[in-house]
Amino acid sequence: MAGFLHLIYKWYNTNKRDLPWRETTDPYKIWISEIILQQTRVKQGLDYYLSFIKRFPTLKILANSSEDEVLKSWQGLGYYSRARNLHFSSKIILEKYNGIFPTQIKDIIKLKGIGEYTASAIASIAFDKPYAAVDGNINRVLARYFGITDPVDSAKGKKKIKIIADEC
Repeated sequence: MAGFLHLIYKWYNTNKRDLPWRETTDPYKIWISEIILQQTRVKQGLDYYLSFIKRFPTLKILANSSEDEVLKSWQGLGYYSRARNLHFSSKIILEKYNGIFPTQIKDIIKLKGIGEYTASAIASIAFDKPYAAVDGNINRVLARYFGITDPVDSAKGKKKIKIIADEC
């Protein structure tokens, strides 16, 4: 496992892109980036992220904005349910957690529009929690490196990938 991690970190340090959400541990900004990047390429998502954060720099401002304002800022990104879920969940965080993003994965995953991957990403990046955010790219890399021959979208393949990812 150590050899794999060394190779991944080496590759990342050589190939990483400078992205604003990688320069913060603010769970709000990480959340926004993760939701924008669902179904959106980084190149397109970056401009939307910067614009969205400029318009809604804090969770409280997002929660206190109208849905129309949020949707207008989302215009052109598509999948408008993502924007509606962000807005809805920001209100929940403001009311239930006094505007402080929840730190426990069990609470994060309860927010509308957040699944296991996004909850794991937020918990691991913002709060340094030991959760592997496993997406299609991670599935492919781990399957190839560790010689997993089961389809990564099968129950057996997912289980093997999850075990390896959690060990990393």
